[in-house]
Amino acid sequence: MVGRRGGRRGPGLVRTVARTAVVAGTATVVAKGVGGAMDSHAQAQQDAQAADEAAYQTQADVQQMQAELAALQAQQAQTAMQAQAPPPPPVAPPASTANSDLLGQLQQLAQLKDAGILSDEEFAAAKAKLLAG
Repeated sequence: MVGRRGGRRGPGLVRTVARTAVVAGTATVVAKGVGGAMDSHAQAQQDAQAADEAAYQTQADVQQMQAELAALQAQQAQTAMQAQAPPPPPVAPPASTANSDLLGQLQQLAQLKDAGILSDEEFAAAKAKLLAG
């Protein structure tokens, strides 16, 4: 074996390999740390984008639900309007009431004639007019 002062000029092969391994290991750890930071940054961007998309989808869902609600309310209003019964036709007085009114008017004419307010001709004309309808 050759002593240290012998023919060697620098560090031994084992030292060089050990030093290279330490440098390579450190580089690997640093690279993973930087890569991990980059991955977490990319993940944060993806999470933010996913949150934006979820918010947009939620807003679209709300708008769709509002449109459906408005359509449903319009349909209910139309149904309510259709369900209202049309106003009943005017009621004609019963025939007995019409007859009693005519009879009462003829009696009034007769009383006016009997009282001398109407002449026979006036009474006949008013009677004819009432009976004609």
